[in-house]
Order: sequence, then C-alpha cells, then structure tokens
Amino acid sequence: MLTKEHAIARYDFQRQRILPDRLTSGEHAQYVQFAERMLDVYRTGPGRRRRDLHRDVHRIFEDEVDCPLRRIDGFCKLLDDQSKYADAGRREAPRLRRQVFRIAARHHPLVDQADNLFDHCAEDVKALIAKELQRDWSDIRAELFADVIDFHQLEAFEGYPNPRALLSRYNVAQVQAALFSAVSMDIDATTDFKRILRAARLAKLMHTISSTGEGTYHIRLDGPASVLRETRRYGILMAKFLPALICCTGWKMHAVVETRSRWKLSLDLTDRDGLQSHLPPDSEFDSSIEADFAEKWGDEVRDGWTLEREAEVLHSGQKTFVPDFVFRHNDGRTVLLEIIGFWTPEYIEARLQTLEIFRETPILLAIHESTSHHFETAAAATKIVTYKSVLLLKPVLEALAKY
Repeated sequence: MLTKEHAIARYDFQRQRILPDRLTSGEHAQYVQFAERMLDVYRTGPGRRRRDLHRDVHRIFEDEVDCPLRRIDGFCKLLDDQSKYADAGRREAPRLRRQVFRIAARHHPLVDQADNLFDHCAEDVKALIAKELQRDWSDIRAELFADVIDFHQLEAFEGYPNPRALLSRYNVAQVQAALFSAVSMDIDATTDFKRILRAARLAKLMHTISSTGEGTYHIRLDGPASVLRETRRYGILMAKFLPALICCTGWKMHAVVETRSRWKLSLDLTDRDGLQSHLPPDSEFDSSIEADFAEKWGDEVRDGWTLEREAEVLHSGQKTFVPDFVFRHNDGRTVLLEIIGFWTPEYIEARLQTLEIFRETPILLAIHESTSHHFETAAAATKIVTYKSVLLLKPVLEALAKY
C-alpha cells in the first residue's frame, strides 16, 4: 500500500466528494510505456541501491508534464513493495562506521592529492583502513551505510505480471490512501454478499447488517475512528479491506472521509468502476472437507433434501453466522450445516457464543471427532454428526431425518 505522503486526491467541496488520483487508458495511454520502463529498471536492478533505482524511475518522467512528484514516489513505493532488499551488513554498519571514522580522524584532513601542505591522500588512508580492519575496501564501502534505507541493495524483484497490472495497482492504492481518513463505510451488496462479509470480518472491521430486500443486504462499517478523532487505525483497516471488496461483484460502496480541516467528503465506488484487485480470486470452499462433501452430494435431491452453498445469512447486531451449507426440504423445512474441523480454543469459544445467539435456528454441526467434545453442551446444536477424514452422506441424512 501507499502511505499518506503518496496520496493524491481532488476535493470537490461543492459536491462534497473526494476523487482519488486515477490513471485511465484514455488520458494516460503513455503510462503503459512508462510502466514497462519502470519494471525494467527493477528487473535489471539486483545489486543496485534503492536510491539509484528511484533516481532512474524519476528520470523516466523527466519530459512528462502530467506527472506530479507524489505520483512518481508512489510508483517507487509500489515497486519496492514487490522487492526484496538485502539484509547483509545492516546491523554491523553503525559499528563499522565508528571504526572507519576513528581511523580516518587520525589523518585529518584528507585530500585527493597529497602536497606540501596536506600530506594525507584519501586513497592511501582507505588502504590503511582496509589493512587495519583486514578487509577489502570495496567490502567496507558496500557495508558502510548498509543500514540507511537509500543504500539498501536490491536482492530480488517479484514484479507485476505486466505494465497494466502496475497501473491498476496504483489506482487501487490511491483509493486506499484516501480511505486512511475514512470514518465510516456503507456497502449495499447482492451477488457476493457472503464473500464481502467474510472479507470484512477477516479485516477485523466492526459491522452491522440489515436486510434491504430479497437477497440484498446493507453492511455498515464504522468504529473507533468515527468517535476518536486522533486515530485513523480504522481507516487503515478499511483500506486493507478494499482489494478484497473489489474482487467481488454486486456491490456499491459509500465512505465518509474526513479531511484535516474536518470537512466530511464522500468517496463512492461500485463494482462497475473498473478497478482491478491484485488479490487472487477466493476459493469457492474454505476447506477440502466442504469441497468433498459438496461433490459427493451433487445436484441430486436426497430424501427430499437439496443442498445449497452458503445460501443463508443469520445476523444479530455484530454477530453474523453464514453456515457452510443450507439443506432445503420439499415440504419447506430448512436446516443449516456448519462444518468444524481443527480450530484454536479461541475460535471454538467464539463459535459456541454464536450458536447460543442463534439457538432457535435448526443448525446441524459436522464436527471433527477430536473437537466434538467441546460442543456437547451447545444449546443450539440439537444435532451433531462427527467425521474423521471425510464427512459421509449417510450420518448427515440420518440427522436430517430427525428435524
């Protein structure tokens, strides 16, 4: 991600909105070539210092009138994020400098060429230092400022798939930078509501949920930043959540961003705005147990029951429950299925609290045999089936028959 120092945005106070910097194929077609050249600087850069890489990136834009300095620095930051810099010598650099300067001080002042007035040539003193430290001067020079960030040497560059991927990452990163000062976020979701909710929870965002119609939900994300003005930590969480949101479909987002002057401006996005996330698509299933069970059940109707993947959402204030599967019977009965495997004690405690909140809902728990004893007293779990390595259809159907 970019930092606040790299943020570029236009404030439209008349419409009370914020417009983060964005590169488009129409207005910024030349940036595809710039991006290719920037990538080439880093691809061929192993062994070079960070400041030299940044200098070469800046030179690429010497003749470009439409490129503020912050934009170039933003590109450097995104390229550095995909880079690995060598750690060698960073810890020893301060001690090495003290040794070098202490020896050099004995021969002060140093000059390039010795004469009758100054008889200490810099090259001779370097040789003397190398001899005294029993190291080659080239090695000493390479490590002398190894702890200074500008002198870090590039070791490897993971890169971006292509120039457009770098430009897309920049566009998303600028929206993220704008969200650093966000105090709230509202999302209306349809198609991928459950994926969006899962991503919000993984981002540790406080949320409230309300149903706004058949298959549509409103998610309100807010928290400490909306009350405690001195912190922007919650905005950072929203920024980290954004790439996962962009991966989804069927959503529109409205965020409230507070400027330094305490103006509250709107930041609005939808899944049709053309932003592309760098994150890989989510797996349809959270575990191989779920995937295997879904494959074995298939599309068949078994004893009057059909299986649906994450087709139900329960919510009560901050507590939400999205079961792994939903069983629907021909006569109208509905049973939720939650599969629980190996989990930490904290997860088990949280899941027990959730089950207690939704105890009036028919929930079938499929629990790994090593974990099942933790759920013996779960009030909501009227039925429990256990499994060892795979979840079999027979015990599940037998449990469904008792509802």
